[in-house]
Parts: sequence; structure tokens; C-alpha cells
Amino acid sequence: MRKVIPETNNDMKCKNITRIDEFILVGLSDIPQIQCLLFVLFLCIYVTTILANLSIIFLIRFSPNLQTPMYFLLANFSFLEICYITSTVPKMLSNFFATHKTISFYGCVIQMYWFLLLGGAECYMLAAMAYDRYNAICRPLQYSVILSKKVCTQLISGSWLLGALNALVHTVLTFTLPFCINKIDHFFCDIPPLLKLSCSDTWFNEVAIFVISGSVIVGSFILTMISYVKIISTIINMKSNTSRQKAFSTCVSHFTVVSIFFGSGIFMYFRPKSSYSMDQDRLIAVMYTVIAPLLNPFIYTFRNGNVKMAVRRLMHRMTISQKY
Repeated sequence: MRKVIPETNNDMKCKNITRIDEFILVGLSDIPQIQCLLFVLFLCIYVTTILANLSIIFLIRFSPNLQTPMYFLLANFSFLEICYITSTVPKMLSNFFATHKTISFYGCVIQMYWFLLLGGAECYMLAAMAYDRYNAICRPLQYSVILSKKVCTQLISGSWLLGALNALVHTVLTFTLPFCINKIDHFFCDIPPLLKLSCSDTWFNEVAIFVISGSVIVGSFILTMISYVKIISTIINMKSNTSRQKAFSTCVSHFTVVSIFFGSGIFMYFRPKSSYSMDQDRLIAVMYTVIAPLLNPFIYTFRNGNVKMAVRRLMHRMTISQKY
């Protein structure tokens, strides 16, 4: 499938490279006992994440008191999270017990594209949600006018479009590289571990990560922080302690999600190739591909009084309908 010439002069030189038809995914562990434990753990996380986010979408769809821009964005964010975790976890689960832990070349292309698309879309979706909180707290009288259904739809569509463009550029740049090795030291197809398989100089790809991903991750993070600086300034100037506490509580959950997602993403992608540590990177990748989508529904709903009220009302309506 491939021919590799041994390393000379500290550089990997490849000759007679033939097309690689599939990649081997190393995964999180090669110890059978640990693989069984990890399979059960990640299966439970995956099912819980899907059900929790579906519950949020269902609850927002059928609850009259949740028909606001904030919850419209949250419902779309939950749908995005379902797609995001599905882009990596099912393949990881299937490989836990597979004899040959492989993914086809084009399967790897598709997985990377969708992962990057959804990750980029989530960056700007979080920025849009921060903008929503800014208007709700700093411009409460104009909130419903500024964040109309049309504007919310445009924010969501723009997030998906920017994510798609970012994913297209990185996917094309990565898979036009010649690969000497087909063993990916990761549990899914991501840019850093694939760059380590290339025979050629990946300097341009690394620059592209800094420049293009910087405009997506860092750019959306800056937009999010601008909203929060203005929010905090407004909260500090509020005269009522009750108003300050209420305003602050509505932002804590979103800021927690922002910290987890952007923190791990920036650490993962904004380092030189020489500093990549696959063991460390796999752990960080689990944080933003698996743990963050699991925590998000609970972070957003655990302290949300409107959501709790909507749950009680919906259960009451269901109980009445069953009686009659």
C-alpha cells in the first residue's frame, strides 16, 4: 500500500509513494480491558449527550415561555452539538472492538471536513449567543427588535457558512499532502496528527492553521469577549443587587461553555508542530469533542428557572392529556 525509505539526515524521505487507501486509527488505548471500559463509558456519554440535547430542542419547540431569541439560538446550538459529537464518537466506538481499526481515505476526508465545519460553526454560534446576552442585558428595551427571528436565522446561517469555508480550506490543504505513513496516532482524523504523517514540508499548512483558524477561533473568541466586557460593565453599574445577580446568573452558564471550548481549542491548534504530544492531544481532544457536548445541556439548564418551569408545565400538560 505504501513504501517508505528510512529516515536520513533527520528528515523522512519517501520514494515510490503509492496512494494510501485507508488510515489506521490508534485510538485511546490498545489494552483490551481498558477498551471495554472506555467503550461503555463513551457509549453512555454519547447516548446521554444525544438525549439531553434532543430534550432541549423538544422542550424549546413545545414550550410557549421559551419562544425567545435566546432559546431559539440554544435549540440550534443543541442540534449543532448532536452533529458535532456524532462526527467522531460513533467511529471511535466501532473501532474499540474492531480487529482492524481503519478508516478509508475518503472516510477520513469526510470526517475531518464535518468535524472542522461543525467546530467552526460552534465558535461563531457561541459568539452569536454572547451577542444575544449583550442585547438582553445592555439593551433590554430593544432586545426583541434587534434579535428578531430573521437576525437570529442570519447569525446561525453565517456560523454554518464560515465553518464550511474554514473546513474546506483545511481539508484541501491537508489531503493534498503526500503521506508516507497511514497510522494516525489519534482517535479521529484531525489536522495535527495527519501533518505528522506527511513526507513533505508542512510549514504552509501550519501557517494556514495559525492564520485561517486564528480568524475563526480567535476572531470569534474576541467577539465573544467584547460582548462580555460590555455585559460586565453594565452589570457593575446596576444599582439593584437583585438585578446584578439575575443578570450575572444568565451569563455564567454561557461563559463556562465558552471557557471549556475555546480554551481546549486554542491549546490544540495554536502550537508549532514540534510541540505536539499525541497522548496529551488525545486528552485535550476528548475535552472539546466529547466532554463539552455532554456538559453543555446541563450547564445551560441546571440553574435556568425558565427551563425548569417549562419542564413542569410540559409534564403537567402531558399528565392531563393522559387522563383524558
